[in-house]
Amino acid sequence: MIPNLSNYWLKNAQIPACLLSNVVIEQTPNREGLVNIDLEIAEGIITQIVSSGTLETPDSPFVDLQKKQVWPCFVDVHTHLDKGHIWERTPNPDGTFQSALNAVWEDIENWNSEDIYRRMEFGLKCSYAHGTKAIRTHLDSGGTLGDISWEVFRTLQKEWSDKLILQAVSLVTLEEYLTPAGEKLADKVAEFGGILGGVAYMNPEIDRQIERVFELAKERDLDLDFHADENGDIDSITLKKVAETALKSEFSGKIVCGHCCSLAVQPPEQVKETIALVKQAGIGVISLPMCNLYLQDRQYQDNLALSCTPRWRGVTLLHELKQSGISVAVASDNCRDPFYHFGDHDGLEVFKMAVRIAHFDHPFGDWPQTVTRTSADLMGLSKVGRIGVRLPADLIIFKGRSFSELLSRSQHDRIVLRHGKEIDTTVPEYQELDEIYN
Repeated sequence: MIPNLSNYWLKNAQIPACLLSNVVIEQTPNREGLVNIDLEIAEGIITQIVSSGTLETPDSPFVDLQKKQVWPCFVDVHTHLDKGHIWERTPNPDGTFQSALNAVWEDIENWNSEDIYRRMEFGLKCSYAHGTKAIRTHLDSGGTLGDISWEVFRTLQKEWSDKLILQAVSLVTLEEYLTPAGEKLADKVAEFGGILGGVAYMNPEIDRQIERVFELAKERDLDLDFHADENGDIDSITLKKVAETALKSEFSGKIVCGHCCSLAVQPPEQVKETIALVKQAGIGVISLPMCNLYLQDRQYQDNLALSCTPRWRGVTLLHELKQSGISVAVASDNCRDPFYHFGDHDGLEVFKMAVRIAHFDHPFGDWPQTVTRTSADLMGLSKVGRIGVRLPADLIIFKGRSFSELLSRSQHDRIVLRHGKEIDTTVPEYQELDEIYN
């Protein structure tokens, strides 16, 4: 469908207006926020963007997209590639959060360089085929495992450098940073150009733990990425504590907090206070709607034979946060591991599920930015996740014209362009992993 030429036009395309950058379109978006445009691609770069039919190009090769939607490539800002695809080997017996932790600790006995490499590479293959351009992954970094995981990450980062932008975040409980091992880990993160991070949970030393993480990050000029309040506990307020520490320390780097689930079950006045602090501290919030829906509020009465219907969806207050001017994004999180049974590293699936779980419709507005532009900004990637003149032609063409069409079918037949060239969108076969399961 796409000509193998260095210069051509994509005509009669529909693009969410919120994903356009550095271009003025003299056109009112339709009720779903879509604009009808023609764009020129030359030598892998977008060179012109105009309203459809306004510029005559009789001698130029073109493709009539017949109002198919065109998006920039996805940005997956919160993943766990090192845990990915261990479900077949070590499943979660009951779907609860504690059982997920236990299963991962059991499976870590199998983790070596080859095992981690094979599973992470599989995830990258899926992501690339589905149209992702940038990924941030958390890496379990305790003890010798951190040495192995970070070296594997560096290898894959180099091997995939022409296809994917990869970032890594250290993942340990914050108490680790009060020890000499935690300081060495911060040095490693700085050496690898990573992001300092960890899991914040309520405990008697939480204030000192968070303060120490900020100190280590400031000393090494590192950005921060926390897992915060991944629970339904009304008394879990680590998001608030991170914001307070950021303001107290006058931290100038980027900060994001993932999950923040407990915010959704707290009293209105407490929510208002926390959101104000998060806004003032400039913290971005990342929701993981699929994983949180799977884990949160899963409970049993007496035994596994009698389960209870969940009473809430597990997601944080995305609308309230966004309305307060806070950057919010959604991401895929875990994939086929004890924390989430399913997933395929597909940004469209993440957005589709977020629309349904968190009501990203009526209107759709600029919610498409949550898996593209905003996620890229939180990763410090100012030219990714948007469509604009002089930007690379890294695009996804979907058959769906309206959002109803886009989100009602899988769009497995999408076309992915990288630098204007169509790539192979065949996802890897699961059989590639059979060897590591045996």
